[in-house]
Amino acid sequence: MTTPPLHLGKKRGMRRMATPEGHFTMVALDQRPPLAQLIGAKRGIAPAQVSFADMVAVKGILADALGAHASALLFDPNYALPAALPKLPAHTGLVLTLEDHRFRETPGGRLSHSIDDWSVEKIKRAGGDGVKLLAWYRPDAAPKVRAYQQDYVRQIGRQCRQCDIPLVLELLVYPFPGNHRHSHSPGAAGAPEKMSDETPELVLASVREFARPEYGVDLFKLESPLPGATLPARDGGAAHQAAQGWFGQMGAICAGAGIPWVMLSAGVTPAQFLRVMEYAYAAGAHGFLAGRALWWQALQNFPDLERCAEQLRREGSATFAALAALTLRAGNAWHPDYSAFDALQAEGELCASYA
Repeated sequence: MTTPPLHLGKKRGMRRMATPEGHFTMVALDQRPPLAQLIGAKRGIAPAQVSFADMVAVKGILADALGAHASALLFDPNYALPAALPKLPAHTGLVLTLEDHRFRETPGGRLSHSIDDWSVEKIKRAGGDGVKLLAWYRPDAAPKVRAYQQDYVRQIGRQCRQCDIPLVLELLVYPFPGNHRHSHSPGAAGAPEKMSDETPELVLASVREFARPEYGVDLFKLESPLPGATLPARDGGAAHQAAQGWFGQMGAICAGAGIPWVMLSAGVTPAQFLRVMEYAYAAGAHGFLAGRALWWQALQNFPDLERCAEQLRREGSATFAALAALTLRAGNAWHPDYSAFDALQAEGELCASYA
């Protein structure tokens, strides 16, 4: 009798990233361009001139203020890992970013690649519980661009299976260069580029593509199908029902593929992100992986790190507590499936399954 694959490393990694109740209440500290832009503006210098020391200092206070509350923290290897790993509580999971933020822009779309000298295998060796990969993706991008992005994710998924570590895939739709229907201007909180009215269809089509088993996704990190800042109140009205329908379609894709999913905050305000999560939980989401909604306002005090830290402890922690309470009340729980153990009939079968 053939023992089904156990993938115990993936299961243990996912379990480490979740709360005891099975929810993902995670904080993203891997942002690089938004932080460099903020620090540069406060220092009166270009983002490219921001020092390593300033980036590390900011990442350190973020981890110190929020790490104890989160089920897991998302670090980048170049700044957050050296700055914040010593501050990571023993009970908090560790997810590490693989992709370089310096994507390649082409007329047909964006091309992603990994950080130099960084790999899935190194993340595993560094003690990571999960690999986070951001793939810029548009279903209407040039065929060669789509194929490149699909192959990139497929390769990383294969490597994650080989290393038996969870793949957390973040998908972001983006504007084409020079498209008059799109704006490249970030919002007040450093929000992503504004998109056209076609965004919901593009988001859903992207999730549908990468929900296929060949990519090996273990957890989706997804953007709202509609701009988080514009979601209507959940009052049962027509606007609420229409917006909920988009979330429902996204949740149905993930449920059909058996892939849990969390929401990213995309630079919206705390109140706006709470509303996003209400919509997401009504559609079956398993948690959140939030960044700027938790810490952006506190960092406006830079370079006064003490004031940043104080506001993080007061307001950032309060926002996290509200999100965690909503998650516990309304979120969909994830629990590892160990039913493959039931197929074991003799000594040695488990070891053999890890050939």
